[in-house]
Amino acid sequence: MKFLTFVDLHEDKKILKKLISRAKKDDIDFIVVAGDLSTFERSLGYLMQELNKIGKKILVIHGNHEAEEEMEKKAKEFKNFVFFHKKAVEIEDFVFLGYGGGGFSQSDPEFRGVARGWYGKYQDKKIILVTHGPPFGVSADKINEDHVGNKDFRKFIERIVPRLVVCGHIHETAGAVDEIGITKVINPGWEGMTIEL
Repeated sequence: MKFLTFVDLHEDKKILKKLISRAKKDDIDFIVVAGDLSTFERSLGYLMQELNKIGKKILVIHGNHEAEEEMEKKAKEFKNFVFFHKKAVEIEDFVFLGYGGGGFSQSDPEFRGVARGWYGKYQDKKIILVTHGPPFGVSADKINEDHVGNKDFRKFIERIVPRLVVCGHIHETAGAVDEIGITKVINPGWEGMTIEL
């Protein structure tokens, strides 16, 4: 199973064409978008329409440039999109957990509540966690020398030990790959990464 994942596209139509070209290839089964597809929702409908034409399932969460309600509404307009903020999507024997939005907050009480439910239900599954912001203390959350990621995300990762964490938000760390224990943490950036499970 192989998927293409990207984040922080911010309506870059030139990069979008490259992503679509890659996603259309036979080896890609589906797409995962970790937020900030748009810039303050500008061109959001167009971007989703173009991605929808690929004809493959697209799991999407909102970033800090999209309102949760608007992304959810738009996703319903396109048959290939699945908005999975605070939800789980099972694909084969993997469970994709999504949590969008946020910015530079290092704690998130709402996430803690959602995470408790996930832990109780999915603790023994093969998990892929997709968040817009990065967890604390990895190369993907550094601005200059400071770690700015979310400590609640990190605690959940340490507890449930996902196979993979996909995040973004920090443009300076696009392409970063790190680990929390045995969990790989990536910021695929706007140019994307292909992941094989």
